[in-house]
Amino acid sequence: MSRRFALLVNPSSAGGKALAVLPEVTAELDRLGASYRTIETRGLEHAAEEAAAAAKEGETVATLGGDGLVRPVAGALRDSPVALAVLPGGRGNDLARVLGIPPEPAVAARVAVQGVERLLDVGEVDGVPFIGIASLGFDSDANRIANDAKRIRGNLVYLYAALRALVEWQEATFTVTIDGEQHVVRGWTVGVANSKAYGGGMYAAPDAELDDGRFDVITCGAMSRLGFLRVLTRIFKGTHVELPYIDVRRGEEVAVDADRPFDIYADGDAVGRTPATMRLRPRCLKVIVPE
Repeated sequence: MSRRFALLVNPSSAGGKALAVLPEVTAELDRLGASYRTIETRGLEHAAEEAAAAAKEGETVATLGGDGLVRPVAGALRDSPVALAVLPGGRGNDLARVLGIPPEPAVAARVAVQGVERLLDVGEVDGVPFIGIASLGFDSDANRIANDAKRIRGNLVYLYAALRALVEWQEATFTVTIDGEQHVVRGWTVGVANSKAYGGGMYAAPDAELDDGRFDVITCGAMSRLGFLRVLTRIFKGTHVELPYIDVRRGEEVAVDADRPFDIYADGDAVGRTPATMRLRPRCLKVIVPE
C-alpha cells in the first residue's frame, strides 16, 4: 500500500522540537520513496482545516507535534477513510507512547509508511473531540501551570506543574454521572479516559483501551497532600489504582459537575468547562501503528 502524506508540523510544539526534527523525518520519508508535502500549522483550527482538506484528496495525514496537534486532526478525520500517522514531536507524546509508536521521529516516520491501520475511539466533551484523557479538578490547575511553563522542556514540566498545584489545592465535591448512575466524590480529581496515559507518561487509567467503546472513569477521593504525593509516585506505573481512595468505573456517557467551576483539559488543552457531558464515538478513527 502506497501512502501519500500531508505532513502537518506544529512549529511551536515543545519549544520548537517538531521543527528541529523535521529534517530527520523528511530524510527518512525520502529514503523510503514516500510522497509527501509539508504544512506548518498556524493553530488548532488551521490544523483541522488542513487535515480535512487532505482527507478530501485521499492523503494520509501525519502530525509532527504533540497530542495537542493530534486532537484537532483526530476530530477532522473522524469517520473518514483516511488514516492518521502520529510522529512524536511534543512534550508528552502520550498517544504515541500508548500505541507503541517509537519516540524517535524518523523511526516513527518509517511506521507511518510501513505500518498497519487500527480503528480507535474518539471522545467528545460537549462535542469537542479528544483522544486521551479529559480531566478536571486538581488536574485543571496542573494543566494550566504546565501550559504556562514555557521554559521547562520535556516531561518534567508535568511533574513540576503537579507539585506547584499541590501547594494551593483545596478539595472539591464532584458529581459524576456514568450512564445515568450518579456518584458524588469529595476529593482531588476526575479523569475520563479514552486512553491509558497523559502528562508525559502518567498511566492514570492503566486498563483503558482505545477501541473498547467505553471510558474508564478515575476518581481520586479525599486524602492529605502527603497521600496525594503517594498517588503521584505510583501513577507512572499505574499502580495508584490499587490505593483505597482511587475508584475506577466504566461507561459510555459521563456527565461531570463540581461545587466550583473547573476547566476541563484533554490532550494538553482546555476543551470545556463544568458542567459538561462526555461521550464516545466508537472505532471512528484510523491510526497507523507498528505491525
